[in-house]
Amino acid sequence: MSSLIGKEGIDIELKAPADKFFDMICNTPNQISDSSADNIQKCAALDGDFGNNGSIVYWNYVHDGEPKVAKEVVEGIDRKNYLISYRVIEGDVMKEFKSFVVKLQSIPKSQGEGCIARWTFEYEKLHEGVSFPKSFLELGKQVSKDVDSHLTQGD
Repeated sequence: MSSLIGKEGIDIELKAPADKFFDMICNTPNQISDSSADNIQKCAALDGDFGNNGSIVYWNYVHDGEPKVAKEVVEGIDRKNYLISYRVIEGDVMKEFKSFVVKLQSIPKSQGEGCIARWTFEYEKLHEGVSFPKSFLELGKQVSKDVDSHLTQGD
């Protein structure tokens, strides 16, 4: 049974300050499509408001070259540590996973400017034949870099 449960993650070095990166991801994710249009087509709050626990957020995104959708509930926001956690409740990923949680933390660098964007995916597969799509790590990396470029333009 334990082989069905897993965790994957990636750290991405960014130039943007941790608070700015977190603010966009948490409070204005609907603007991510402006900076990462190849990956994120749309983000909308279906129930509640961006930046609030319990809000339902709907994403239109591209994964492995295919248009996908996800409906997520904001499970937790830790503003002090720039951490947000989403639980996927509907969408393409739920075809293969019993549970799928995305955590994104913006960690200030101890030296100089910038931050580390830490993506963590915690999941439970529906069956042994499902493998974690490593391309989710690449998607997180690309979106982070696009948002970073957007936030640091003109600096």
